Amino acid sequence: MDHDAQKLTSALADPTRFSIYQFVAYSKDPITVQDIADHFSIHPNVARLHLTKLEDVNLLTAVTDKSGKGGRPSRLYSLSEQVVSLQFPPRDYQLLADIAIESLLSLGEAGEAALIKMGHRIGTEMAKRAVVRSGINLQTASMEEKLDLVHRIVVAQGLKPDIEAMAEGKLRFRVNNCTFSDSAKKYPNAVCQMHNALLMGIFETYLGNIELREDDSKIRGCQSCNYTVIQY
Repeated sequence: MDHDAQKLTSALADPTRFSIYQFVAYSKDPITVQDIADHFSIHPNVARLHLTKLEDVNLLTAVTDKSGKGGRPSRLYSLSEQVVSLQFPPRDYQLLADIAIESLLSLGEAGEAALIKMGHRIGTEMAKRAVVRSGINLQTASMEEKLDLVHRIVVAQGLKPDIEAMAEGKLRFRVNNCTFSDSAKKYPNAVCQMHNALLMGIFETYLGNIELREDDSKIRGCQSCNYTVIQY
């Protein structure tokens, strides 16, 4: 579903609503109306109005909490799976991406290798810039701080990530939607390898020598792209 840029900019024009959108986007767990009311010190009815407005333009999605707890069921809000462009006027980056990918792949194996290398470089550069902006010291930062930055970077790319620490220094990483989904349908193998290389570049910047193992992929019909990150 295409979104009118005017509706999106209108929905995010209110500073409080924009801050609420960022808060939900960066949260690792679904958010309730009461969470927003408490965090922003506003009345729950006001929080509900802001969340509803964001849901109306498909920036957020909401489900009813079926946990079985007593009282009125809560609505749980999270980032929508719809990848939304906020440029005004809208820019057709999808067309540019398709042309660039198709041009590289027309060169055969060398072009595919260049595409994967480009993905790794993009991921690495994004991660390095995030380090500078945050002021974090990677030598002394905790794993939680590093993973929080990874989460923020991936969210900024229009994705819906989940990151979970496991035993033996492993991480479970899940991406619930894909910025490159349209291109991946046309060139599944090459685009998925490029996307994996981008994620590899991000994780390597923060965690050093790792293996990024792809367990499941949306392009193969799974609901999410699932990875195991192994640190060495």
